[in-house]
Amino acid sequence: MNNSFSIEEALNKLWDKLDGWLEAIILKLPNFIMAILIMVCFYIIAKVIRNLLRRYLLKHIGQKSIQDIISKIVFLIVILFGFFIALGVLELNKVLTSVLAGAGVVGLAIGLALQGTLSNTIGGLILSFMPKLKIDDYIETDSVKGFVSEISLRSIVVRRPDNNYTIIPNNTFITNPFTNYSLSKRSRITVSCGIGYESDLQEVEDLVTKIISENFKQQDGEGVEFYFTEFGDSSINFITRFWIDMVSSRENYAESHKAIKLIRHHFNTNNINIPFPIRTLDFGKNSIHMVNDKKEEN
Repeated sequence: MNNSFSIEEALNKLWDKLDGWLEAIILKLPNFIMAILIMVCFYIIAKVIRNLLRRYLLKHIGQKSIQDIISKIVFLIVILFGFFIALGVLELNKVLTSVLAGAGVVGLAIGLALQGTLSNTIGGLILSFMPKLKIDDYIETDSVKGFVSEISLRSIVVRRPDNNYTIIPNNTFITNPFTNYSLSKRSRITVSCGIGYESDLQEVEDLVTKIISENFKQQDGEGVEFYFTEFGDSSINFITRFWIDMVSSRENYAESHKAIKLIRHHFNTNNINIPFPIRTLDFGKNSIHMVNDKKEEN
């Protein structure tokens, strides 16, 4: 009897508790509905503000990474503001106060645990506002070459010439030097070649300089350079350096390709030889005799 009475009493207490919660939910139902509506409204408002802000920043700030970072921060601020208002409608001000009071301790603990993540976030902010790094810039860092595809709060995404993507954490990117080829629209490239020892060196120098000057426009302060570099095994080697419009490595390859074809064509026309290494194998008379002896034995 005592056991059944205890179970019945426990069930009654549980029912009373659930009934009390149900009554509280019914009483707070309008507040719940209002809180949900407030969150939905603030979400819509946040999206509208984000889109309007992006349009404004697009006109006044050309750097896409800054546009994305600012619009994301404003979006989150509006959402948090709506969340706090919804808590007030639910009369959870005490809960909100407790949460804010404990945020300092929790924030310190999270900060110590997520030092790498926080450093990446700070690095993302620094990169976003860095004037010498923008979306679509062609860069090279730590043996990675490509176009900057995205700068986020966590990482920078580089699209390589083979259309594969490399994701670099912001902290790693900031602590290593990088080259931004897009800062300068002009770049100097080098083409090397070799000529036969019988060639007239002055004729070769004048011809190559003329070919490059006529086919690759050099601006003020620029010019075509020509240097003989060494006596090779089969040729006298030289390099020529000249300036080109360059945004990515594609222009480098394309202009080098063009220069090599032009030099080859004009060398053929002017009977200038481009030698290649020749290796002569001398087996000696004894080797020949050995082969003949083996044939006779067979």
